[in-house]
Amino acid sequence: MNIVELRIMRGPNYWSIKHPKIIVIKLDLEDLQHLQTNNIPGLADKLQRLFPGMTEHRSSIGTEGGFLQLVQEGTTLSKLVQHIALELQTMAGMESGYGRRYPTADPGVDFIVFSYQQERAGEYAAEAAVRIAETLARGKKVSIVQDIAKLHQIREDEYFGPSTEAIVVEAVSRNIPYINNHSRRLIQLGYGIHQRHIQAAMTSSTSCFGVESAGDKHATKMILEDAGVPVPKGLIVRNAEELVEAVAELGYPIVTKPLDGNQGKGASINIPTWKDALKGLSEAQRYSQNVMVEQFIEGADYRLLVINGKFIAAAKRTPAMVVGDGVSSIQQLIKEVNKDPRRGIGHEKALTHIKVDLLTRSILKEKGLTLKSVLPAGEILYLKSTANLSTGGTATDVTDLVHPYNVLMAERIAGIIGLDICGIDVMTSDIAIPLPETRGAVIEVNAAPGLRMHISPTEGLPRNVAEPIINMLFPHGSPSRIPIVAVTGTNGKTTTTRLIAHMVKSRGFQVGYTTTDGIYIQDKRIIKGDTTGAYSSEFVLKDPTVNFAVLECARGGMLRSGLAFQQCDIGIVMNVSADHLGLKDINTLEEMAQVKAVIPRTVCPDGYAILNADDDLVYEMANGLRCKVAFFSLDEENPRILKHISKGGLAAVLENGYISIFKNTYKIRVDRVADIPLTFGGRARFNIHNVLAATLAGYISHFEVAEIKRALRTFLPSAETTPGRMNLFQLPKYEVLIDYAHNTASMEAIGDFLSNVPSTHKIGIIAGVGDRRDEDLQQVGRLAAGMFDEIIIRQDKDLRGRSGDEINSLLKQGIQATGKDIKVTEISSETRALAYALEYAPQGAFITLFSEDIPEAIKLIESFRIIQHRSVIAE
Repeated sequence: MNIVELRIMRGPNYWSIKHPKIIVIKLDLEDLQHLQTNNIPGLADKLQRLFPGMTEHRSSIGTEGGFLQLVQEGTTLSKLVQHIALELQTMAGMESGYGRRYPTADPGVDFIVFSYQQERAGEYAAEAAVRIAETLARGKKVSIVQDIAKLHQIREDEYFGPSTEAIVVEAVSRNIPYINNHSRRLIQLGYGIHQRHIQAAMTSSTSCFGVESAGDKHATKMILEDAGVPVPKGLIVRNAEELVEAVAELGYPIVTKPLDGNQGKGASINIPTWKDALKGLSEAQRYSQNVMVEQFIEGADYRLLVINGKFIAAAKRTPAMVVGDGVSSIQQLIKEVNKDPRRGIGHEKALTHIKVDLLTRSILKEKGLTLKSVLPAGEILYLKSTANLSTGGTATDVTDLVHPYNVLMAERIAGIIGLDICGIDVMTSDIAIPLPETRGAVIEVNAAPGLRMHISPTEGLPRNVAEPIINMLFPHGSPSRIPIVAVTGTNGKTTTTRLIAHMVKSRGFQVGYTTTDGIYIQDKRIIKGDTTGAYSSEFVLKDPTVNFAVLECARGGMLRSGLAFQQCDIGIVMNVSADHLGLKDINTLEEMAQVKAVIPRTVCPDGYAILNADDDLVYEMANGLRCKVAFFSLDEENPRILKHISKGGLAAVLENGYISIFKNTYKIRVDRVADIPLTFGGRARFNIHNVLAATLAGYISHFEVAEIKRALRTFLPSAETTPGRMNLFQLPKYEVLIDYAHNTASMEAIGDFLSNVPSTHKIGIIAGVGDRRDEDLQQVGRLAAGMFDEIIIRQDKDLRGRSGDEINSLLKQGIQATGKDIKVTEISSETRALAYALEYAPQGAFITLFSEDIPEAIKLIESFRIIQHRSVIAE
């Protein structure tokens, strides 16, 4: 078996809207394509032994345990791969339950779709599942131990962490979007101008001064002591000589810890002897040259959590420990504790497995014990020196027990240090008694405190401590999103996107938009290129100056990785026509329509899908949508429009020479088509579709009709505003049109425009795109023959898998099929082809260039304009 292609979907996509995070693999079963699972001896039993959780996997009819039954009855190996990939991730602590298998047009080749939590894990699971399935199919032995270990490691490397995950989950429950900024290891909550950032329990509002203060244990202690907060006496040491002086002043027992440490790393507590003090110094200096030496305070370890100046939760922390039973060895007791289903690897679950490390062995040695020792019944043995959950410790919620004095003390400390989220470590015999009365002390103050002990305590009431964090960042009623208009279709996307962006900008918004020629922030091109995929959309949504996004979303990006957003406010589909068929396994117009339909299917319930009622496939997209729908049409008598508005729907139509909005039974005239520059006096009918869609977008966005009209009048088509889209140049001898048209539908639209253009001689410079079907290239030739009196065939720089001769041959076959006697010239270079046409075109000619290099073509035309002007003046 062979993975032909693997794609990682990160947002709503062709395969699933509800499950945006999925792996898509195209699998060639090769010589195993006819093998069914019921023909593999003992397969169901092997699967049950390898993957015990697979007994809960459902079949396609939804019966629990149905998959193993299906294996016995017989199913494809592709289905087996799907279920193995899901279970591998689940066994590694990444619950994944969605999967599908789809046959392709090629025999023995299937698409397998399954969900993931971490991208790398999903990718690894796909490859491992194929390997395991093939091994099983060939009757060989299989071990998955290394695969599970690898997936565990990937999870630990990539996982948000419990604090971050809790905050993100709370944000999502409030419909606040998030973006995982991998490069900066930050999570962005909200879009554009409303964004906030978190890194674990640290936020973009967290004071740098507060973090610095909390990170300096000695400075924190002095600040708190000056504020009347009980703290243990302590000194900073750098070597053994200074340690001698510290011990002499403080007396035993003592605590040693790195001056700027965290999570208990390098800390040693309750040190009773000089020998242990030296060990503690050495351990602390693994993390910091400067070591804090403090008095050891008797009592239990408590963590108090303050968020936005308010006490939120408290937990009593206990180091990893075992309790003797008089029979089992310490090793056996640890193994038994680790069987607790709440324990897992790292932050996989509420609790962490207890590991026997150097510190544990050192503790055992000090007590004269080994892992084989048997503890008396009821005897407690602490296996770590600190009570961190990450080393196997446990937590008990004590929020309701904290004395009001201690609550006030915690809130004062957070304010004094200057932290919006503050973890305060306290040692005391009883947190229900004021700290001074128990002779307890504040041990340290933590920026970015861990939240797991509060969210999932071992005992006591779980506390949703993420909620006050989100309330702090996004008070109820404050926005987290910016309006998003998403535009797709075969043709007209870029022009419509630019027109809407112009309309939005003229309304006073700071707009970011994406097009096939670049990413624009407030009308400044920031990145050049075809930027119509998820990365480009995310770029706009991450920009802190943007408060309105207009995003062109092309087929390629949606098939490659899905959308960058979970929902939009307005989704526009211009049309669906035969372009890019045969690529990425999209072979029919109906399949292409399903790709484009991803946009309206992601519109929020209060938003609008704006659909072309003149296009059958686009019109059908309205079925089953959860949002509102508005249609546009060039025909005011279109039965679909009349039916829609009779039910109180919204539409925009070309009506008696006007762009008009139909709302219920009312007609709102916006402007005369002939007065809108983009329509070229009404001759460019395809641009009227673009104007109608943009008009609806403006109206739905609550723009005044006068504002929409002004925007339509001031959007002037040119090489600057709409590069490569109907760029018309008038030279002294002739006119030149440059357009990016690269498929038959866009060529037909240009042909319709040219039919209304008076000219003595029409010259077309055309090219074929190598990855299109033979019939598509031949159709380009046929269309060109119907549009032009003379044809020049150029070639793209990237021939996309074909030879230039093959492409030209197919184009000429199409031209010859019309039976017209047309002069055809072949000039491979676009610049040379255009120069040839400009040099030899007769007076009154009209030259049309279907271009791939718009800037260079414009430069050449401008140079010829200057030459011809000089020639006219000289005459």
